Amino acid sequence: MNRGERRALRHYRLRGYRLLEANARAGGYELDLVLRRGRRLLVVEVKEKGGPGFGHPLEMIDAEKIRRVTLAARAWLAARPKLAGLEVELEAAGVQGRRVERVPLL
Repeated sequence: MNRGERRALRHYRLRGYRLLEANARAGGYELDLVLRRGRRLLVVEVKEKGGPGFGHPLEMIDAEKIRRVTLAARAWLAARPKLAGLEVELEAAGVQGRRVERVPLL
């Protein structure tokens, strides 16, 4: 797990989420964080940039990245039928320094 993923994980844990898996391989792609809080399952794509001179980290999320995260999330869930009844959401977390900005992917 890289620094940005650790920072994002801390952000989510402070908000009551529990880590189910990090850097999970599914459907030929990787899911950075798979989290759960109650009946909500959250799949998070984490992007980090070193500083403001490099642009915003969420600029790296494009239609192809969303497609890949969606495919991987479906494959990951298909392998875990016990989680089938949960509300599933996909989100991107842009990390810049100590700041974590969250946006829905769909």
